[in-house]
Amino acid sequence: MPLIPVLLCGGSGTRLWPLSRKSYPKQFVQLMGEETLFQASARRLSGTVAGQAFSAPMVLTNADFRFIVTEQLQAAGIDPGAILIEPEGRNTAPAVLAAALRAEAEDPEAVLLVAPSDHVVPDVAAFHAAVARGLAAVAEGQLVTFGITPSHAETAYGYLELAEAPGAEGAPVALKQFVEKPDAARAAAMLAAGNFKWNAGIFLFAAKDIIAAFEAHAPALIAPVRAALDQAQADLGFLRLAPEPWGQAEEISIDYAVMEKARNLSVVPFDAAWSDLGGWDAVWRESGPDADGVVASGGATAIECRDTLLRSDSDRLEVVGIGLEGIIAVAMNDAVLVADKSRAQDVKRAVAALKEKGAAQAVQFPKDHRPWGWFESLAVGSRFQVKRILVHPGASLSLQSHFHRSEHWIVVEGTARVTVDEEVRLVTENQSVYIPLGSRHRMENPGKVPMVLIEVQTGAYVGEDDIVRYEDVYARH
Repeated sequence: MPLIPVLLCGGSGTRLWPLSRKSYPKQFVQLMGEETLFQASARRLSGTVAGQAFSAPMVLTNADFRFIVTEQLQAAGIDPGAILIEPEGRNTAPAVLAAALRAEAEDPEAVLLVAPSDHVVPDVAAFHAAVARGLAAVAEGQLVTFGITPSHAETAYGYLELAEAPGAEGAPVALKQFVEKPDAARAAAMLAAGNFKWNAGIFLFAAKDIIAAFEAHAPALIAPVRAALDQAQADLGFLRLAPEPWGQAEEISIDYAVMEKARNLSVVPFDAAWSDLGGWDAVWRESGPDADGVVASGGATAIECRDTLLRSDSDRLEVVGIGLEGIIAVAMNDAVLVADKSRAQDVKRAVAALKEKGAAQAVQFPKDHRPWGWFESLAVGSRFQVKRILVHPGASLSLQSHFHRSEHWIVVEGTARVTVDEEVRLVTENQSVYIPLGSRHRMENPGKVPMVLIEVQTGAYVGEDDIVRYEDVYARH
């Protein structure tokens, strides 16, 4: 009975702006600790449960994140079983169905543990114990979800109403109904009742059972998702779902499509700590405030503050708070958020306002992550741009040329192998090279350490779309 972790890895990155953005959402950011939320999630869904070993994880993500996923899994020492690329976001129901159809095709007895990749679960042993309790229900044909024991009256989560109060042993309990995000009074009443749990969006089921549930409750999804999987194309170790049939699948969550209609749904209570880090107030709470309720990280200093989060994620910005109470202040190179902590859920409104005014900061992360590394703009003018570029060991940019700009490269760390037309040479620290307009060129890192260079672009146009690729190991166009 293969136990296959399925990590859902999309997201718009709005609630933890500016650190989380559409181009680089929160699961890939080191919000807490040395690992990203995605890496911690992949590690949590590994090892053994009740003597049953987890298989290599299946990841569902989009094309923009595919290389970030592989890079972070590699850094965590985890080999993926499969990475499925969704042509466009269609919510969780089509994604879960695609994972189940693929798993069942490989093994009819496969069991899936489906989880978002951006949750915090500090007690892995307690989580594995909950999964073990759920496996017993799965063996009886149940679809299992995990209900988090509320620590406070939260209005940002949906709830699960259990048919009866859970026992001390944490055995699965029948679900009475799903409850939408409540107002404050309703949340307080549910907390007092004792038979309501937070809906974590984590599921455990046999592939064949969830497919049967789709056939019963959301049959219109079966044909387009199966066709997208059958027509999928392998691409550099990824599996790209076919875009045309995938686009015909309804955009709907697994809860609405199946779970709210299924009669064979059980809830495993989970009493240990959990958070989906759904806002900066949650980050403040999970980060362990000091005796004054202050969390200060990065280049941040708090002076006579209370119940406040101060954070700087820029090595060039110091954030200092004096006499603050109930404030969130988060600074990056290109954006600063200052908000009342009680208004943390309104951060997404700020992102919407920035989108409306056309601000790049609404969606674009300061570092633009690519398969070979990343770059960030240090200065931009009407006819120039200065970038810092990091290239991973052994990585290579495409062989390319530009119509409107020339470039100067200055290596500041490591060694670059540089191609300019027919010439190939090594450029070491403190050396530079000139790339004339129109020349075919490439930079590579042949070394064992990251290579960093400063690139100065000059010309009539310095946009990222001024590029012609001739060769690319990452099969981009």
